[in-house]
Amino acid sequence: MFCSASSIVSSNTLKRIGRGGMAACCLALFAHASAVVLMVATEASFVGMAVFLLAWTMLNFLWLTLLRRPAVAGLISLAMLITLTLLSRFKFDKLWMTIDFVDVMIIDRDTAAFLLEIFPGLRWWILLAFATTVVAIVVAWRLDRYRVSFQTGLAGLVTSAVALVAVSLFWPTGLNEDFEGGSYVSKFARTGVEAVHELSSRGYLDAAESVHGHVTAAASVLCQPTGRLPHIILLHDESSFDITVAPGVNVPAGYHRHFQSFDGRERKLLVEGVGGPSWFTEYNVLTGLSVRSFGRFATSVTRIAAGHVYRGLPRALQRCGYDTFSLYPFYGSFLGSRAFHTTTGIAHYLDIADLGTRAFEADSFYYDRAIDLIRRERGKGALFLYVYTVANHFPWDERLQPQPPGWRDLGNVPDVEEYIRRQATSAQEYQVLLKRLAQEFPTESFLVIRYGDHQPSFGVRLIDPLLGKEELVKRARALDPRYLTTYYAIDAVNFAPVDITSALDKLDAPYLPLVVLQAAGVPLDASFAEQRTILQRCEGLFYSCEEGRQASRLNRLLAIDDASCRGGPLAARSASLGFGDEEGCV
Repeated sequence: MFCSASSIVSSNTLKRIGRGGMAACCLALFAHASAVVLMVATEASFVGMAVFLLAWTMLNFLWLTLLRRPAVAGLISLAMLITLTLLSRFKFDKLWMTIDFVDVMIIDRDTAAFLLEIFPGLRWWILLAFATTVVAIVVAWRLDRYRVSFQTGLAGLVTSAVALVAVSLFWPTGLNEDFEGGSYVSKFARTGVEAVHELSSRGYLDAAESVHGHVTAAASVLCQPTGRLPHIILLHDESSFDITVAPGVNVPAGYHRHFQSFDGRERKLLVEGVGGPSWFTEYNVLTGLSVRSFGRFATSVTRIAAGHVYRGLPRALQRCGYDTFSLYPFYGSFLGSRAFHTTTGIAHYLDIADLGTRAFEADSFYYDRAIDLIRRERGKGALFLYVYTVANHFPWDERLQPQPPGWRDLGNVPDVEEYIRRQATSAQEYQVLLKRLAQEFPTESFLVIRYGDHQPSFGVRLIDPLLGKEELVKRARALDPRYLTTYYAIDAVNFAPVDITSALDKLDAPYLPLVVLQAAGVPLDASFAEQRTILQRCEGLFYSCEEGRQASRLNRLLAIDDASCRGGPLAARSASLGFGDEEGCV
């Protein structure tokens, strides 16, 4: 197909095409040999190799159909796969995520800005690679004298495309594979098939076809609290969970106190991502909705929701006069974070640059910034602060300062030892925060709710140390609740929580905004009142209740127009529900 589309090139043919043709044939063979080397180096399974070969064949036939030149088709196809592999490897090295097809479907300004912020020289490497590829293609174009018929190219394209679709749908990927290195080409191709299939069958978001009833416009519900509303601090405790659920782990004395609320109870939070996706839980606690409703698009949930999902905790608090702030420890362009936060009702968003740092800092750094903000803004009304801490972020292969006073090594493996040491530091700095709030603001009241966003990346193997990798992956894909369990805790300073009836001992993460609102004494609008009913009916479960039907029903009640969401930006009116004056989904 590459030097001759229908037969083996004979010696007479070689003489006919001359030296230029031989050079073109060598270029084509080089392209195919390079593709095989790339496949062997990056694909980890037989399915991955099969998909790689099908994607490679489809690309070649695509360019043969358009250009008819085998050498040019091979070089263009090789350049595309090498570029994809390098970009995916780059993304994985920086973020522990590989590129999937959804990244191509949702190209936004924030994503490009983020890449250029963390790698300023990227634009020059892109220009250099583009120029080199163009030169190679021009040379091949001049040398390649063989032509493949349009019919042959089209037949090969259709056949390979059908085979690729069949294999991809028969062996679908799991969301966890986005957080695993390798298999860059096959993963991209398979997620492309899955994304197109899901988008055409249900759209970006799972919403019930029809439901009975509706929720009353939130704007028509007056905010009439029974008492003075407290300042609210919602703390994101990075990668934190009670590690004693794993066998054979040593912890310091008093370890469990960090996971206890003001009433002495330890409460468990069931998150929706295994070992890494902080933005899953970020979406849960700001909107009160489920990431799993987005299906294959879940890894891009904040980018999709930005500018479209207006319902959420900050906007509900704004209705009662709260001024809302986010203290975010990374770039605001990361996964559309700034746009997502402001869409949900955050009025003041402070990212890594606004906070005056260039790296992840100890928890005390973000607590100091929160104290400074409260000192500056108090007297103007109730405040909501969403404070993101990252001291316990991976990797755990080096000791971070400061060292907890009196710390002694516990005899765990190195990464677990460092993880627990950082937890001890975080616990001490959190207690300092509570003391400072009480001492520096004696006339102000505070509700402080913190949560673990997910378990650390080693949590799965730590919980089930005797299982092999394949079985661990299988259980992670099945969303074993043991791998999803973190914690949440409620504390108060100069304040008694009003209503904690929704603060169950085990709770799905999308209910956390409901817990915040009730504990603070903020009257519930109709959507959160409906969600409270779901919580009571499902005993703390959300998406997993009735196989997702309750979450899907709530999506529909929130006026999500699934027909308009399908195949394009989310576009249902939320203004009628009082979630914002803009037009968007939810």
